[in-house]
Amino acid sequence: MGMMERLLTLVFGGSHNVVRETVEVFRENAEAGAQRGAAVQGQAMTQFGQEFTVPRRGRFDRFMDGLNRLPRPALALGTLGLFISAMVNPLWFSERMQGIALVPEPLWWLLGVVVSFYFGARHQVKAQEFQREIVGTVAYVPQVLHNIETIRQLRADSVAVAETAPDAALTIEAVQPGDNAALEAWRLSRP
Repeated sequence: MGMMERLLTLVFGGSHNVVRETVEVFRENAEAGAQRGAAVQGQAMTQFGQEFTVPRRGRFDRFMDGLNRLPRPALALGTLGLFISAMVNPLWFSERMQGIALVPEPLWWLLGVVVSFYFGARHQVKAQEFQREIVGTVAYVPQVLHNIETIRQLRADSVAVAETAPDAALTIEAVQPGDNAALEAWRLSRP
């Protein structure tokens, strides 16, 4: 028994487990791997938590943080405002775009550089294409104004829009009361 006991203790027991240690050369110990993974994840979470804990800062720092967050929403909301103003008051919008068309090209370049520097991935070509598109769009102003005038003439509140004078049959038909299913249903529902 002594020799078998020593052999089995050497292979499976005691302070060393030869089989386990040999297998771990070829395959990771799942329990130890999970412990290492948990430790790495815990350290990462601790590091992320420390990055977002900011010591008490003064009013100036908080003001500057707020100020740094304004340009993107301001540009986005300003662009939406331009679209809305183009629909609500096209003449006012057209006047402003004519003024923009007079801005010299080097100033557009400077604006492009400032915006590119602030936002990172902007290119000068985009600013120049934008200027060309604005000038091209302003060329459509007379056609748009003509279309708006034509649409305004189609309004029901325009003078003589329902004039039937040349057509006597239409005039008679316009003044004859017709059947109104909703009115009849209402009359029948009343006691």
